[in-house]
Amino acid sequence: MTNEPGTPIGRRVFLGLVGVGAVGVATGSTISNWWQQLAKRDPTGLSAVFPGGGGWRYYTVTGDYPKRPTADYRLKVHGLVDTPLTLTYDELVALPPTRLDRDFQCVTGWRVLGVKWQGVRLSDLLDRAGVQPHARALRLTSFDGAYTESLTMEQARRKDVMVAYQLDRKPISSDHGGPVRLYVAPMYGYKSVKWLDGIEVVDKVIPGYWEERGYSIDAWVGRSNGRNDETT
Repeated sequence: MTNEPGTPIGRRVFLGLVGVGAVGVATGSTISNWWQQLAKRDPTGLSAVFPGGGGWRYYTVTGDYPKRPTADYRLKVHGLVDTPLTLTYDELVALPPTRLDRDFQCVTGWRVLGVKWQGVRLSDLLDRAGVQPHARALRLTSFDGAYTESLTMEQARRKDVMVAYQLDRKPISSDHGGPVRLYVAPMYGYKSVKWLDGIEVVDKVIPGYWEERGYSIDAWVGRSNGRNDETT
C-alpha cells in the first residue's frame, strides 16, 4: 500500500504509525514534518490530539496537494470590473497589508485558536479593480482545478475577509493552501478557499463546491463558538 500525499489511511494503520512516532520521540528524532504528512492522510482526526499535530487537519477535494512556486503564482480579479487585474505574488505582497489574530474553525468541529494571518483585504482588491454597479457576488476559484466558493458583495467587503499570504508569521505552505489563500474569519473553513487563483465578480451568488453538496451558502460560525460574528 502506498501513502502518497492525499491518500487516506485507515484507523488501524494510523494507530500503528502512532507507535512508530512514539519511538521517534524517544530517540530524539524530529517529527514535526512526520506529523504534518500524517495529518494530511488521517481520516480519523486523531493526529491532532498528539504532540506536533497542531490542531490542523489537511483537506483536499482532489486527492492531491497542488504546489505553485511564488515566482509562477498569479491571482486574477476579473468579471464585472472596470480594470481586470492579474497580480503576481510579489505585487500582492507589496500592497498595504492587513493582519488578524483570529480562530480557524472547520464545519466538522475542530478549531485552531488565535491564528496570526497577514494578507490584503479582499475589499481593497475589489476597489483596485473597480466593481461595476450591478455586481452582487464573487465566485472564487482554486488552482487545484476543482474547488470553488462564493461570497456576496457585502460579505466580501467585511474588514475580516482577506487574501492571505502569511500564517503564523510564515509564508503559507502548500498544505495550508499557499502560496495564497482566502481567509473568511467569521465563516466556517470551507469558505476560506485554498490555492486561490481567481476572484470573479458576478451578478448573483453561484453556489460553491460544498454548497452544491448540501452545505450552507451562508456559513457563519455564529453562536456555535460563543460569538455572533454575522452581525459584527
